Amino acid sequence: MKTLSVFLLGVLLCVSCTDKTKEEEANREANREANLEKEKKAINAVIENETKSFFARDYNAWKANYAQTDYAFQAWSNNDGTFDSNVGWEDINKQIGKYIADNPEPVSSHPIVERKNVKYKFFDDNVAYLTWDQFNSDKMEKNFHHSKEVRLMEKINGEWKIVCVSAFWDYKHLIPASRLPMIKKIANESRGKNKI
Repeated sequence: MKTLSVFLLGVLLCVSCTDKTKEEEANREANREANLEKEKKAINAVIENETKSFFARDYNAWKANYAQTDYAFQAWSNNDGTFDSNVGWEDINKQIGKYIADNPEPVSSHPIVERKNVKYKFFDDNVAYLTWDQFNSDKMEKNFHHSKEVRLMEKINGEWKIVCVSAFWDYKHLIPASRLPMIKKIANESRGKNKI
C-alpha cells in the first residue's frame, strides 16, 4: 500500500509539473508575440516618420530615422530605366540632405502612400528585414504607381533605425485610385505584365 501511495504521489507530481511547464511555455509564447507586435509598431513608426518628414522637408526629423553608418544603403529605380544608389551615411546625407535643402517647400509628389502585404523577418532582437507592396499616388491622387519595397532595420541604442532602403517602381502601369481598395497583393509582377 505504501508503495502504491508513493507511486501515485509521483505520478501526481509529474502531471502537475507537466501542466505547469505547458502553462509557462504558453505564457512565454504570449509574451514573445506581444513583444513582436510592439517591435513591429515601433518599426512602422520609423518608416512612416521617414516618409512624412521627407515630404515635409524636415531634415532633422528625416535624418533621425537612419542608421548613420558606413554600411547604410539606399537604392531606387528611376522612370527612365536607370537607378540611383547611395552607400554609407555620408553619401546618403550628401544627396538626400542636399535635395531637401534645395527643395525646402513641403510639397509631396505622392500625397498618399499606402503599404500592403508587409512581411517581417526578425533575425534577432536588433535586426529586422521587411518587404511590402507600396502604392504611391500622383499629385492629383487619381492614379498610383506600384513599388516593391525592402527595408533592413537595426536597433541602435534601443531605437529602430533604417539601414537599407530599396525601392523598385513600376512607372509604366498606373493603377486607378478606384482599384486600389481591391488590391490585397500584386500577384504577377514579372515585367509588369498582367499585374492587376
